[in-house]
Amino acid sequence: MKLSRVAGADAATATVPHFSLPRDYNAATFFIDRHAAEGRADKTAIIDDAGTTTYGTLAEQVNRAGNALRALGLRQEDRFAVCMLDTAAFPAVFWGGIKAGLVPIPLNTLLIPKDYAYMLRDSRAKALVVSAALYDKIAPALADQPFLEHVIVDGAAEDNLASRMAAASPVLDAAPTTCDDAAFWLYSSGSTGAPKGVIHCHSHLAATNTLFGQGVLGVREDDVVFSAAKLFFAYGLGNGMTFPFGAGATVVLLAERPTPDSVMRTLGTHHPTIYYGVPTLYSAILADRATANHTGSDRLRVCVSAGEALPAEVGQRWEDRFGVEILDGLGSTEMLHIFLCNPPGKRRYGTSGIAVPGYDLDIVDEAGQPVADGEIGELVVRGPSSALGYWNQREKSRHTFRGAWTATGDKYTREPDGYFVYAGRADDMLKVSGNWVSPFEVEAALIAHPAVLEAAVIGDGADGLIKPHAFVVLKDDIEADEALAADLKAFVKARLAPYKYPRWIEFVDTLPKTATGKIQRFKLRDQVKEDSGDA
Repeated sequence: MKLSRVAGADAATATVPHFSLPRDYNAATFFIDRHAAEGRADKTAIIDDAGTTTYGTLAEQVNRAGNALRALGLRQEDRFAVCMLDTAAFPAVFWGGIKAGLVPIPLNTLLIPKDYAYMLRDSRAKALVVSAALYDKIAPALADQPFLEHVIVDGAAEDNLASRMAAASPVLDAAPTTCDDAAFWLYSSGSTGAPKGVIHCHSHLAATNTLFGQGVLGVREDDVVFSAAKLFFAYGLGNGMTFPFGAGATVVLLAERPTPDSVMRTLGTHHPTIYYGVPTLYSAILADRATANHTGSDRLRVCVSAGEALPAEVGQRWEDRFGVEILDGLGSTEMLHIFLCNPPGKRRYGTSGIAVPGYDLDIVDEAGQPVADGEIGELVVRGPSSALGYWNQREKSRHTFRGAWTATGDKYTREPDGYFVYAGRADDMLKVSGNWVSPFEVEAALIAHPAVLEAAVIGDGADGLIKPHAFVVLKDDIEADEALAADLKAFVKARLAPYKYPRWIEFVDTLPKTATGKIQRFKLRDQVKEDSGDA
């Protein structure tokens, strides 16, 4: 791919933080081991449902977990799966594996048995560590696993993680890894097919911490951070482990599902200074009457959003209510965390912001050539946290990882001053009356209507030509009828070009989403095909 123009650090106002690592490097030495030497042994590292864990205790638990995994017979570079709720045991197992030179693979806790069966077999994981509350869900996937040798349950009477860690040594020398060694895997969401194992290095954790955690957010030792996004996927892993442990801050972990009530309760109880959410949750909190009088945390200094583009209406309403801006950004499993984000104090709702200093971005056409500002194209990114590739998926790796550049699969336009505007996933874009239509643009217009909580737009060719078809979730106590559907169409027509308005409005109770909050429009497309008899 030949690129002549990029938007990177030159387009940002911040200075690119210094980032370099020695060849011999184990990520656990920086994120875990150094804190005691720097005087933080007695400082609270983690607050979870069971209480608090200091940095000194965390370091000991990491060592015990690493030794317990080695005691199973696992050796350097062996892989093991982690299907755990967000408690202090998760960081102990994750970083213990990394320190021991093993490769942890966090699994989405919201999947079904056939998904787990596929991932365990595909990854060839030799061991599985699973929370007791999740065991029954994953148990049907454990049969006929040719590579899985051990299942350790956290919180169970048998095969107990705690007892194995208690019997293990509290001393562990870091494995002789390099900065380019595989440190962990994450499976992609699988929204367009079977999940893909994404391989990340030890250096990628340090890169995202330096460039985004420090370079954009400026996470400090006195921060208390809370992420509604869970530790098992890329966004939550950075929010809840990499950035707080990189700064010596305190993280609040929530084992239960994040709902408006549980999130607001956590904000009010622990008063975090940084909160990470997803657009659907921000919107749900704003619409939830039960929490309408709740003020949240009086210490919040910044909120972050990723997973889906944040509608401008939602961002502004949140800031008006809570007095704290939301920094909307874009990241991916392939890049590990956010590489495009609204900078603090310069946020522009309705955009994904500018390139995170240290990353280069461009928008290219189907031939891989840069497009002019204002034109829609595919966003590509270059930076130090790009994955090594997909496990055993050579062709898909070649399609996504193009030399130094990584294709995001997202369609964007770029404004002259370096701000990027989301248009939609490449597979979701619509060609209507010869013009490209961004589903997100139509959805944002619908969400601005006072009756609408959520919306998803797909292309529908029921009349022989592709036109927008909207699925709409209404706020509580709003009745769906033909008059409201007509009002929504007129509402969009008044805000967008006429050809962009949805020809069909379908009212639904919920929208299908991935664990990261992304709307699964392909399921809506399948539903429309099935309803029309084309399936």
